[in-house]
Formats: sequence, C-alpha cells, structure tokens
Amino acid sequence: MADEAGDGGAAPMVWALAVRATAAGPPFAELIVEIGPRLYEEFVESAVDSGFVLAAGEPPATTAVVGLHGNVLSRLVLVGGRQLWEPASEVRASPGWVAAAEGRGLVVVLVVPPGTWPSDLMDLAPEQGAEVLGRSLEAARTAGAVLHGTAGYARLGPR
Repeated sequence: MADEAGDGGAAPMVWALAVRATAAGPPFAELIVEIGPRLYEEFVESAVDSGFVLAAGEPPATTAVVGLHGNVLSRLVLVGGRQLWEPASEVRASPGWVAAAEGRGLVVVLVVPPGTWPSDLMDLAPEQGAEVLGRSLEAARTAGAVLHGTAGYARLGPR
C-alpha cells in the first residue's frame, strides 16, 4: 500500500532512514515508519503477524523485508510477502545507511503511532530536529506504543 497524498492527512505515512552506532560491531540501518490513523491498525496487525513486538530489549527477527532500488527505499514487505507497503515519495538512503544495511544484512524497523513525528521537524536545524525526534520516539517507546523488529535487506537493482 502506498501512502496517499491529498486525502486530508488521514492516511499519510512518514518513512525515515537512520544509522545507529553501536558500542561494539558495525552500525545498524534503521527504518522508522509512522502510519496515519486510517491505515494504522491494518499496518500494526501486519507487523505483528510478521513477528514485530513492543520495543523493549533487542528487536526480534521477523519475516519482513526492506527493499531498495538503487539507493531509494522501494518497499517494506510484511506477512511473509503478502503485504507490500511503499512510500509515495522518494526516500533516499545515504551511503552510510546502505553500508550499514549491507554490512549486517538486515534493517531494524521501528513502527510508531500516528502523531509521533513532530509536525515542525522540517523547520528545525538538523541537530535540533534530531534531538526533538529522539525525544518524541523515546516518549512513544516509554508509553509502549512502538513496535520493532529486524527485517531482511534486499537490493532490487536500479529503477
């Protein structure tokens, strides 16, 4: 399912890519997905059916797969390939994100509830934006509203 532009904000999906450093070992590639209220329950049901759990401790392995065409996020496949979710707008992966995904062969996926993404994020300086987003994600995680899991990583070739 692609997010739908022009539906009055009822079903937007926000897709973000991040690289998380670790104390030991190579960094992790992360995909953070916020689903709008209209599709949230369906998405969460698919994520849980794929093996995602509440974000506490280490993320479990799931049947999900994150696919890239070139360096552009193409899709998140859930429920053993039966559910396909795609961003409506281009989401480019940095060389560092691609290297982290390829280095580990997986992507950590975080599913956050509607309203987690700060509405003024794009108006902030990058370091301020990262801090504000980090606080918002931590508040959602503390409230028990974030799912996480590891997804396979697939290079789908150029578009």
